[in-house]
Amino acid sequence: MQIQPVLINGQWIPSTGTTSFQAINPATAEALAPVFPVSPWDEIESALEAAANAAKAIRGWSGQRFAAFLEAYANEIEKRTDDLVATAHAETGYPESPRLRDGELPRTTNQLRQAAAHAREGTWTQPTIDTAAGISSMFGPIGPVAVFGPNNFPFAFNSIAGGDFAAAVAAGNPVIAKGHSSHPKTTQIFAEAADTAAKATDMPAGFIQLIYRTSHADGCRLVSHPLMGAIGYTGGRSAGLTIKEAADKAGKPAYLELSSINPVFILPGALTERGADIAEEFKGSCLMGTGQFCTNPGLVVLKAGETADAFIGAVKEKFEAAPAGVLLGEGVQRGFQSGITALQYAGATLVTGGLQTDGPGFSCANTLLKVSGSQFLETPEDLQAEAFGNSSLIVVADSDEQLVQIAECLEGNLTGCIYSHTGVEDDDLYDQLAPALRQKVGRLLNDKMPTGVAVSPAMNHGGPFPSTGHPVFTSVGIPAAIHRFSMLQCYDNVRPQRLPEALQPKNPNGNLWRYIDGMYTQADYEA
Repeated sequence: MQIQPVLINGQWIPSTGTTSFQAINPATAEALAPVFPVSPWDEIESALEAAANAAKAIRGWSGQRFAAFLEAYANEIEKRTDDLVATAHAETGYPESPRLRDGELPRTTNQLRQAAAHAREGTWTQPTIDTAAGISSMFGPIGPVAVFGPNNFPFAFNSIAGGDFAAAVAAGNPVIAKGHSSHPKTTQIFAEAADTAAKATDMPAGFIQLIYRTSHADGCRLVSHPLMGAIGYTGGRSAGLTIKEAADKAGKPAYLELSSINPVFILPGALTERGADIAEEFKGSCLMGTGQFCTNPGLVVLKAGETADAFIGAVKEKFEAAPAGVLLGEGVQRGFQSGITALQYAGATLVTGGLQTDGPGFSCANTLLKVSGSQFLETPEDLQAEAFGNSSLIVVADSDEQLVQIAECLEGNLTGCIYSHTGVEDDDLYDQLAPALRQKVGRLLNDKMPTGVAVSPAMNHGGPFPSTGHPVFTSVGIPAAIHRFSMLQCYDNVRPQRLPEALQPKNPNGNLWRYIDGMYTQADYEA
């Protein structure tokens, strides 16, 4: 079969690579056409050079130019909805509806349009002006950005269409997308739409580029290259830390989403009041998408007692009654099984599941484990290791104090949740627990499971290490996500007419909020 081309410097060209790969349908374990290349270093370097040239060409462009591209791109994606949905379904096993067509694809185009709105309006740049000192500053583009997408979100986190991509473009940067091997054809369709939009909006040739796969060594060379501005990565912890190490050595900022078990604490009053309802909520959240969400609730903490026993029994029944979904690939299946084995070796006991299911594709039984609070506190690092997939570990604490101790020994997570009594029954315990959990998570939830991630300006989809590489930044939520791919640019004693438009005395569009002499204002100022 013919090997698919790569998008380099505005052209779809044959790859010079000598090795190739195919996506695998995870529901059938069959290889999918077509064949895609593994790009060699000379091809990757060509993309870097083209991106650097594009970065020079777009210096000083207004946000309107990038907004026009993002909006045109969202329109082009929608024209390809049927093709994208069918292809992603084959490559991931996710249902066409509601997951792909009704949920993830509209979220993706919404992200692009939100990024466009903020690029056009410009307040994300945070213009700051001190007229007495003659100093001003604002955030501006950092340069070429490499985006590495994950396997579990073929649309919303895709390297050439997802949130990192949208944020990098909104900041005014060229993007080199490194596709994921699980869904290369999906990514190719996105790239064709992006290329069409880029040409329609007169973007320079190297503004949007796509390579499908690299060697590990060349991936490290890419992120550490002198021409590279910044890196966005979503995926497994091991590969992410390898990328981070290479980027750090070269002084390149790498924004990583790595792993998270998203602890859920269910307090005694909540269990007594509505334990059956919470068990149903938990089952739905944990097994959604076969547990392959970065916000999957992989750890549940209860206080020992009859209501805790009843909750565990109810969840066991629900897990056994629910169908085992499709895992994204053989590697995910192996990782899931090894993760469950490691948890058992560390002291957890199997409540249900843990086995590979019969059938042609990649799947494991819905799996529930449990461990005592004392055992957890003996080896917390081992017992909070992520088993990515349709599983969760229940920790049964023997006291209020132990509940708080468990929270205090957690690693960093994207989310943490506390279910409590709707009255005041759990308030004292909540007040002890919440401050400890607050420091361990990016997003603290009350009385709801963590799986949904709203594309909202107030959202934080980030958290302390190892959930991400830096606790200040989020990969979801515009405009905050844009700042990852920017640099703070300061001007001292620069003549007004030489300043960027956003810093000049006249407000460029009349709507831009600027921080001038200690006040936020949309007014002009006198130089």
